[in-house]
Amino acid sequence: MWRRCLLALTGAWGMGLAIAPVMAQPLPKQAIFENLQLRPSFAPNPQLLRGVSGGSEQAADFLGIEDTPTGPCVGFIDSHADHRLSLMTFFNDLKLSVESSGDTVLVVKGPGGVWCNDDAVGQNPAIRGEWQKGQYQVWVGSRTQRQYYPYVLEIHYRK
Repeated sequence: MWRRCLLALTGAWGMGLAIAPVMAQPLPKQAIFENLQLRPSFAPNPQLLRGVSGGSEQAADFLGIEDTPTGPCVGFIDSHADHRLSLMTFFNDLKLSVESSGDTVLVVKGPGGVWCNDDAVGQNPAIRGEWQKGQYQVWVGSRTQRQYYPYVLEIHYRK
């Protein structure tokens, strides 16, 4: 009987070792801080990009502008854009919106100028309108310095 218990324990321990490498594999991660090239027929619609908000630069000081048609340039952003959007043609109704658990700000710089937004929907910013063909830099910042929040940037085209 003692021998059966020893064999059972040895077998269970051996199976644990055989399974351990499978269980120890990391889960696939979603890429963050990605860039996009878009045409009006892009799919899926909306496109989703991920990142972490915040930075050490005051948005208004870094951009040299305090207010835009879409809102004030407040909060803190990184010195490098979080995302780059390449629009291959004119978009007559494109919306960028941020979903986050924290208070975030959105800054876009591209052909035609700079656009900022804070708190379009609750604490989440959004910018919507007509977008010219060209290259756009996108920052997702935090309203408060030294605050960093995971976010999802949703890019939606309305036809």
